Amino acid sequence: MGDTLLTAIALMLIFEGALPLLAPRVWREAFTLLTAMKDGQLRYVGLLAFSAGVLLFLLSTVWKR
Repeated sequence: MGDTLLTAIALMLIFEGALPLLAPRVWREAFTLLTAMKDGQLRYVGLLAFSAGVLLFLLSTVWKR
């Protein structure tokens, strides 16, 4: 389980770092838009990201069977 968690964290860092590395201007504009959102809008974006992650996790566990 520790190896899987470490792999998951590594992949998250790779994906999080890809946009600022490859397109810093686009990343800065996206970040500026996020900081300008109201709390409810930001929570909705978080809910969508969280739900997508849970769905992908569930699909990946079913796919392994």
